[in-house]
Amino acid sequence: MMTAIVDVLTNGYVGDRVAGTVVLVRENDVVIVVDPGMVSSREAILGPLHDRGVHEDDVTDVIFSHHHPDHTLNAALFRSARFHDVWAIYQNDVWGERTDVIEGAPSVSLLDTPGHSSQDISTLIQTDDGLVVCTHLWWSSEGPAIDPRATDQAQLEQSRQKVLDLRPSLIIPGHGPSFASGDLT
Repeated sequence: MMTAIVDVLTNGYVGDRVAGTVVLVRENDVVIVVDPGMVSSREAILGPLHDRGVHEDDVTDVIFSHHHPDHTLNAALFRSARFHDVWAIYQNDVWGERTDVIEGAPSVSLLDTPGHSSQDISTLIQTDDGLVVCTHLWWSSEGPAIDPRATDQAQLEQSRQKVLDLRPSLIIPGHGPSFASGDLT
C-alpha cells in the first residue's frame, strides 16, 4: 500500500518573532504544502523544497490549518496549486466544495479541529511510520496548555483529545519541531 512521505521544510517558532511550521507532503503525483506562512525569508520555504527536487510550480495543493497570516502569507509562491481550507477548495477563480480527502492522495485527509480559531483543520497523513498530524492545536510540544489566542479553549481541548484518540505517531505543531504524542508536557 502506498503511503505519503512527509518532510518539514521549516520549523516554526514564537517569541520576539514568529514563523509557522511549513510541511511538504508527497503521494503519487500529488505535492502538498501545509501552512506556507510567515518565515524569515521565502528562501526558508523554497530552499528546502528545491533541495528535495520539488519546484514551487510542481506543488499541486496547499492546505491552510487556519487563516492567520503566519500560516498563509506565502501561499502565492504556489501558482499552480489548489488551496484547501475549512470551507472549500479554491483554484484560480473557481470556488469548489471542500472534500476531506485530497484528490490523488488517499493517505492525506482533513479533520475539523476548531479551538485555536473556529475554522481550524488538521491534516492527517498516513505514512509507513504511522499517522502524522499537522495541526495548530499545539504551538509546540510545550503547549501552551492554555492557548492565549484560542477562540474557545474548551473546544480546543475537545479537538486535542479527538486528535490524540487517533493515536498519531507524530504531531507537527504550528510553531515548533515535530513530537510524539507521548512527549506532550
